Amino acid sequence: MSERVLHSHISPSAHFTAYVWFRRGLSDAAFVSPFGRFSHTLLRPVMWASRQFFDLDLESMLLLRHLQIDASLHRAIESAGVRQVVEIACGLSPRGYRFTQRYPQLHYIEADLPAMAGRKGQLLAENHWLSPRHHVVSVDVFAEEGPYSLSSAFAQLNHNEPVFVITEGLVNYFSREQIELFWTRLATQLRPFRAASYVTDLYPELQMHPRYRQIRWGVDLVGRLTRGEYYLHYADADAIEAGFKGCGFAEVEVVDPSLRAADLGLPVSTVPGLVRVVHAHM
Repeated sequence: MSERVLHSHISPSAHFTAYVWFRRGLSDAAFVSPFGRFSHTLLRPVMWASRQFFDLDLESMLLLRHLQIDASLHRAIESAGVRQVVEIACGLSPRGYRFTQRYPQLHYIEADLPAMAGRKGQLLAENHWLSPRHHVVSVDVFAEEGPYSLSSAFAQLNHNEPVFVITEGLVNYFSREQIELFWTRLATQLRPFRAASYVTDLYPELQMHPRYRQIRWGVDLVGRLTRGEYYLHYADADAIEAGFKGCGFAEVEVVDPSLRAADLGLPVSTVPGLVRVVHAHM
């Protein structure tokens, strides 16, 4: 995979995250770009200072959400018989590769905007990781109809079987109004399935957090790096639950993965967690 192909239409944060997953043993070198390595090296002094002076560890935050989502998917496959997975805004996520290697019975669909979907499909094809049960489709989460709509992607699945949907690193790039529109459309697509679950990460607006000022600085930095806005949604778990239920989900569980850090194999921080993982069921 050439550097040119990997760079096209992928945000700097996606390259950085892909390298974090790789260096922690959660990914393959095929998902890493030179820019990912460079950005990690460039930010290393900032991350060191954040850990030393504020007990905020960017890598641990990324790993907490990723491993918590992984744990949810493992449980759904092994305990609930899930064999259909859709990962929306898949980017450079290695999850489809890892889980189809471990669970060959899965029908795993990776979805992203057309340019990214094409490049992800090429990456997987060059490494012989695509199959009839693991493929990539083009999806625009705000398309109301047509070949890039959610309905087009979900039409490929069996409604008589449970389905498990994932988004990671997506929610906070959109305003609350925009992301709730997506969740409402997603809930509509999931309603016909015998059983359906959606798991995502999000960063709430934790104004009482002891590191709130540093959090706002970090949010502004992410916005500049990604050439856009980075929004914080909801004030607490109750507001998150109400938001999801308002979009059509019946049951909602909000998890602070920092409280499960030891179980996930990560260091326990003295500072309250920033990221939440939401499990929403129809």
